[in-house]
Amino acid sequence: MISQNTAAGPVGIDGACVRSQADQEAQITYHSLPARISTEISAEDTAARWRAIPNGAACCEALLDTYTVEHMDCFQGNIENFIGTVKVPVGLAGPLRVSGLFAQGDYLLPLATTEAALVASYHRGAQLITEVGGCSAMLLDEGVGRAPGFAFRSLEECRCFLAWTRTQWETLQYEASQTTRYGKLIDMRATIEGNHLYLHFDFATADAAGQNMVTIASEAICAYLLQHSPIKPQYSFLEANFSGDKKASAQSLQRVRGKRVSAEVQIPAELVRERLHTSPQRMADFWRMGTMGAVLSGTIGAQGHFANGLAALYIACGQDAACVAESAVGVTRLEVTSDGSLYAAVTLPNLIVGTVGGGTGLPGQHACLDILKLAGAGKARALAEVCAGLCLAGEISLVAAICAGHFARAHKRLARGRVRKGGTA
Repeated sequence: MISQNTAAGPVGIDGACVRSQADQEAQITYHSLPARISTEISAEDTAARWRAIPNGAACCEALLDTYTVEHMDCFQGNIENFIGTVKVPVGLAGPLRVSGLFAQGDYLLPLATTEAALVASYHRGAQLITEVGGCSAMLLDEGVGRAPGFAFRSLEECRCFLAWTRTQWETLQYEASQTTRYGKLIDMRATIEGNHLYLHFDFATADAAGQNMVTIASEAICAYLLQHSPIKPQYSFLEANFSGDKKASAQSLQRVRGKRVSAEVQIPAELVRERLHTSPQRMADFWRMGTMGAVLSGTIGAQGHFANGLAALYIACGQDAACVAESAVGVTRLEVTSDGSLYAAVTLPNLIVGTVGGGTGLPGQHACLDILKLAGAGKARALAEVCAGLCLAGEISLVAAICAGHFARAHKRLARGRVRKGGTA
């Protein structure tokens, strides 16, 4: 039974949220949570968890609102030990005009963030790009990898195992295909370090982001290798921290993890002055200094803030937000053309995005993909090109704000220019 907001207390399930905080602190401890991990979402289990939270009455109203209770079933398969939902503000930027291999047209960009000034910055960049006719974008490569590791007694055993493995290519493709309708093993690379062998399997994942898909397929491949190889490793691991999953790595710029995309735009000097209050030359000067700063600081890639826009779009559209760690690796380039215009380009080699599976089917996230007109099958490549356009818009706006001396002023005005309810600015 759902108890609505009344004088007795906040929204709850079976009275779980309407007990006083003092009662909970007196009678319940954190240790009363069940030891088992629950994947089932039910009113009873959720109520039991809230009873185990000492200050549950104070928190329940914010996390377990009426809408969440009524749509509880839709979160099945996306969360364990469910207790509610967190609301992140969503703002709209754009339209962003993209002329890509797969993305064609004007896109409104839903961005979920708590950082004031972020949506405003991307909105400015997107509108300017659209005003000059849009950006060009191109999907260059795609593939998601998993990298098992195998330990042998000697370097020679390592070599022999690898030689045999390479004779099994078609069989390995078959083993992988038995675990997924959409994924396909497309490449295998090997790295030997002493008596350790790392096998990097690359998969095409269709319209899914694909991390779970490639993990399950790689497990099936490893099972076959361990069962049939004439040379048995001493031990092995399904992932040996070589794939670059959810981390920036030295190989991030050289290969692809997810989708590799580049986007470019050219902006006349008069529009740079009129809309951005700076000049192409000053923006190019900043890019040179900023790129050298990235080199000196040891940054992987050279860009301003890819992570800002990607994290906001990923959260809004049901992507795996942790993948921003690798997706935000990339490079930005700003130059002055022969006619004095600004040329801007971005390249992102690790966009882990999908339009099916994962969190894309949740109500709010699916709605954001619908706003983009990119929900469902056949849209993942277009989403990747839109992501590149989004990052291009953000880089142009950020660099211009710094060059014009507006960077701190914008944050002061938008993030600190009002008094928050119940507090100060």
